Amino acid sequence: MKTDDFDYFLPQELIAQNPIENRDHCKLLWLNRLDGNVTDCLFNKLGSLLKPGDCLVFNDTKVLPYRLFCKKLSGGAVELLLTDEMENGTFKTLVSPAKKIVPGTILYLDSEPNIKFEILKCFSDGAKQVALCKNPVCFSITDVAKKYGVMALPHYIKRAAVYKDNETYQTVYAKNEGAIAAPTAGLHFTDSLIKELGDNGIKTAFITLHVGIGTFRPVKVDDPRMHHMHSERFVIGNDAATTIQDTINAGARIIAVGTTVVRTLEHCVKTYGKVVAIAGETDSLILPGHTFGVVNGIITNFHVPRSTLLMLVSAFAGRENVLQAYSHAVEEKYRFFSYGDAMIIL
Repeated sequence: MKTDDFDYFLPQELIAQNPIENRDHCKLLWLNRLDGNVTDCLFNKLGSLLKPGDCLVFNDTKVLPYRLFCKKLSGGAVELLLTDEMENGTFKTLVSPAKKIVPGTILYLDSEPNIKFEILKCFSDGAKQVALCKNPVCFSITDVAKKYGVMALPHYIKRAAVYKDNETYQTVYAKNEGAIAAPTAGLHFTDSLIKELGDNGIKTAFITLHVGIGTFRPVKVDDPRMHHMHSERFVIGNDAATTIQDTINAGARIIAVGTTVVRTLEHCVKTYGKVVAIAGETDSLILPGHTFGVVNGIITNFHVPRSTLLMLVSAFAGRENVLQAYSHAVEEKYRFFSYGDAMIIL
């Protein structure tokens, strides 16, 4: 297995730069993972592909605007991307440009210079530990982010984040704060569609995995098994664990809404033998050859070439099936990546 095995050609014009106006009116490509057949659908017709008793499992993490624009005392611009909350309210942070940013450096927030940050530590991976200097405006770095930050849109969205992204780069069921990036498979759902599915006997369960910096990390090694995944925090509550296990016991299907849900559930089953109520962290990397223990279907977006996300769906449906489906999506001009169209694999 090589990273190059998960490459494909994608015209740049198919990379979605903005969300569609009506979330559930996007295209939906149905991939049959048994025979590789593909069918073109619309997302708002999702119910026709599901059966009463099926359980959709959602990731209810909420994205915070963790990107902050600052200046050094000299006036030089510095950008912060908060990645992991640490002890005493400090954050592990990506700093750009990082050159000459050493412990003791003070950074001033662009939009409110009275808010200052201090660099406490430099990590071997290039990240910095950042603390908030005492000030009368905000009590924590999270407060600063909520008031002054912007969404950290993926690098392939070639525009500046705007205020509207705070709403559109968020699922309608987002609840638990802590993610850097959205679980984008869920962006297509509306409250009315979720209600319609429920009225038709489709069950729902909500877990939390706070999407971290791993979302932005490309696979740079030739052998993807050597790729290091960033650890992400997750919670499976009692209600979700019970609903999922009851579905399994009834012989119905577990449909994961997004790769984050797949990783969380498969990590749980591998660790505990079944889905249990648990809080923890996972750095699981799912590659072809993985034996799936709980997930029967996946709703997902179209993923970046050579990415761990593309490798995960290839593990579920077969690399050739997935790449043929992607080729079809390119021919039919589907919109790709975070703000793009959707795929369901059953």
